[in-house]
Amino acid sequence: MPDAVRTAAVRAVLIMSLTIIQAVVAFLCTLAGSWLAFPMVLSSVASTVVATWAVLDVWVTRQVWNQRHGVVSEPSSTARQMRRERRRAQRAARAAERSDAGGGIRDRRSTGDLSRA
Repeated sequence: MPDAVRTAAVRAVLIMSLTIIQAVVAFLCTLAGSWLAFPMVLSSVASTVVATWAVLDVWVTRQVWNQRHGVVSEPSSTARQMRRERRRAQRAARAAERSDAGGGIRDRRSTGDLSRA
């Protein structure tokens, strides 16, 4: 994740956590019948708007970064398919080399190259 997007994401998480704490305090003040309940509810509504803005900021920052610096390379299904075909070809080439070279243990045993205990 790019630094600008990471910064916006951390900011959004902090704002969201403070908003949740503030909403819980407002709820508890309401249950307790405290005079602080009404101002806390109003500030919780305002904090919810700010938290929504912060989350949108993460999304917009990510989009802007992708437009300016290009999309982070992710292998597409076509690239994945090509890589699989290349691996199959390499395996087939290695298997062909092994079968052409011979020289396996069975071949040595028949020629007497291995000592018999």
